[in-house]
Amino acid sequence: MPNRTSSTAAARPRTPLAGLLGGPAPILISAVLWGTTGTAGSLAPAGAPAAAIGCAGLTLGGLLLYVTSRAARALPAACTRRERWLLLLGALAVAGYPLTFYPATARTGVAVATVIALGSAPVFVGLLSWALGRSRPTTRWTCATAAAVLGCALLVLGPGFSGSGTPVDPTGVLLAACAGLSYALYSLIGGRLIADGHSSDAVMGVLFGAAGVLVLPVVAGTDTRWLTETRGAAVALYLALFTVCLAYRLFGRGLRATPASVATTLTLAEPAVAAVLGVTVLGERLPVLSWGGLVVLGAGLGVLTAGGGRRADRREASGRMGS
Repeated sequence: MPNRTSSTAAARPRTPLAGLLGGPAPILISAVLWGTTGTAGSLAPAGAPAAAIGCAGLTLGGLLLYVTSRAARALPAACTRRERWLLLLGALAVAGYPLTFYPATARTGVAVATVIALGSAPVFVGLLSWALGRSRPTTRWTCATAAAVLGCALLVLGPGFSGSGTPVDPTGVLLAACAGLSYALYSLIGGRLIADGHSSDAVMGVLFGAAGVLVLPVVAGTDTRWLTETRGAAVALYLALFTVCLAYRLFGRGLRATPASVATTLTLAEPAVAAVLGVTVLGERLPVLSWGGLVVLGAGLGVLTAGGGRRADRREASGRMGS
């Protein structure tokens, strides 16, 4: 069956920079943008519900992503029945993330919830891909992911060893794991639909546009007075434009050449960005253990990024030989 994507790009000479921008770089940029959500959310007016802040950003950003993706409106009709079911499941997974992650942070703290949600996502992706027979985890991915998860845990949980950590709540842990599963599911589904030849912008537009509609009742059902304040509206607009619309457009483009198992590991850069912003913008302090975790996390992501770039080059080269 012929591929739905154009072969024009494959005929062009590939440079090292193009290889990087075609694979891990957009995903890492997305992680940087997601890493700003905590700092941005802290600037919202006092009393603004955390879940409502996240859902407001998803609603506005998801609808904006849908409207600005030209092929999004035609995507459902162009999909097979199986693919339409995948779109529905993916939208539910996207909507499920803020509905599980933010309550998890309220119960067990931002640090523990972040480690469990982001740390479990690449593991879920690897296990699901293996169970579905799509791919078997490579030694590089396993080692790099283990290093990245360890570094993430040391980075985020380091301050807790000083005696000021938040008690771990079992329900919060379960909710955070559900958030990680949600992230893994929509990353896998998005990657599958993009690999089938659909436009990444269209896939992300439909997934997040539909999810934005699904979480709209959560926003409408809470106190929305914070959105009428200039600072609240600015926070919601920033989250919508940069951490949803732009970030997930880049994430989708990165999934064109990067497996979901690698992509979810690369986004473990998010807590590193959040930690650095906390130190430089909010005046927070990190212990030595956290800085050590930052180094381990960076090493794991570096190994995975280098491997991802080379795999993308090899895939394109083999595609040219087969054409």
